[in-house]
Amino acid sequence: QTESNAILAQCKEQMQLQIPVAHNEGNYFADPDTLKKMADKGQIAVTYTNTGAENYNPNGAINDIAGVTSENGRVLGLMPHPERKAEDIHGGQDGRLLLTSVIEAAS
Repeated sequence: QTESNAILAQCKEQMQLQIPVAHNEGNYFADPDTLKKMADKGQIAVTYTNTGAENYNPNGAINDIAGVTSENGRVLGLMPHPERKAEDIHGGQDGRLLLTSVIEAAS
């Protein structure tokens, strides 16, 4: 969602990644005021993309939110599992972009 966040530096804005999800319960929710504040501050880091698939947002997260960051951008909370698609043997490397961004941000 945002290029200004070091934790997502490898990802371009509006980039679509195919990252597995593995949650049976839980989703992101917040009241409308909190959602607006987070959007205004660029804290909505990752969203599920509506590809037309019935289950694109598997647990009904509000505003299709899949990941958020702290106000300072140093903490990422994420529902998808980038580690499950980081090598070709996993069916692609889209998750590697997120993982290398995190490593670079921490170093």
